[in-house]
Amino acid sequence: MSSTYSTHAYTPGLRVCWCTTLRKERRLPLPGEILVKKGENVTQDDIVARTQIPGEVQIVNAASILEIEPEEIERYMVKKLGEKVDKDEILAFRKGFFGLTTKYVRSPIKGKIEYLSQATGNISIRAEPTKIEIDAYIPGVVVDVLSNEAVTVETKAALIEGIFGIGGEKKGEIYVAVKEPSHEILPEDINENCRGKIIVGGATAKFEAIKKAIDYGAKGLIVGGLAFKQIKEILGYEIGVAITGHENLPLTIILTEGFGKLEMAKKTFNILKTFEGYMASINGATQIRAGVIRPEIIIPLKKEECEEESEILSSSIRPGTKVRIIRHPYFGCLGKVVDLPIEIDCVEAECKVRVAIIELQDGRRVKVPRANIELFDW
Repeated sequence: MSSTYSTHAYTPGLRVCWCTTLRKERRLPLPGEILVKKGENVTQDDIVARTQIPGEVQIVNAASILEIEPEEIERYMVKKLGEKVDKDEILAFRKGFFGLTTKYVRSPIKGKIEYLSQATGNISIRAEPTKIEIDAYIPGVVVDVLSNEAVTVETKAALIEGIFGIGGEKKGEIYVAVKEPSHEILPEDINENCRGKIIVGGATAKFEAIKKAIDYGAKGLIVGGLAFKQIKEILGYEIGVAITGHENLPLTIILTEGFGKLEMAKKTFNILKTFEGYMASINGATQIRAGVIRPEIIIPLKKEECEEESEILSSSIRPGTKVRIIRHPYFGCLGKVVDLPIEIDCVEAECKVRVAIIELQDGRRVKVPRANIELFDW
């Protein structure tokens, strides 16, 4: 029986808006030093916090190398406990009979002697700490400070959340390389103007164009979609879609629609086109399981450019609502809700779920779990 009483459902959606008040928490991986105060204005490049991550410990069995008893180790040491050492620097040595041979113990890393065991004859060397600095990422005002741990920066900005991304935080000027959201970025669209920029395309980009963008030093690429095999070619290895953002990639890539050649939503394209030439902060980090993280495009705005905040997205879904499907086999497809049946139903491998009937852009009607759709004003 079709639902005449159940008129809406609730589901999270991708945020796409011209103007909103945005807060970003900048958290250290370990307690450290906060460099700004509440109420202070910051730029996106300002360092707001820093810390040090202790280096790894490497153990050398000196007693075995020197062929001595463990309790004798101090007698042969030339470096003291707590002393700094360079890689391959001599820590201890022992001359053989008549001084004809000499056995050496060398440090495998640059670091500091942390422990000397007379029970095992081991020398423990800790590598130098890794310095971590966190920048503000967005310009704005520091609205909260958590002692030794985090700061929160607030700004007015246009905001676009993507459906998938690779690569971490990048900052650069927006450069629109195509005229329409349906267009594909071709190699000839990439030139010196792309250096240091965040390139905006339409439906997709040729692999050769992406390589050329990397060669020109582009900071980011935003397109509707890419074939999954293209992502593998870019990275050089297969990637899972559950958690991304830590890839060693010179430019961050954000897909606004999904996998394949997918026309960028007009609203998304119009926002990016309007703010061409503006500085933006982007992050490709994606997590689609518990604790969802979306790839993001943040375009900071001046107060006079953002006087009235646009509604981001309602959380209410009802017949007629525009949505996007976020799971296979219809991943990335756009459509409108036709019906929200009351009955629990079975959909492929998933049984006993509430479903939605979606009319896709090509006219097909499909039945999908409600958890597999999200609000999207295409």
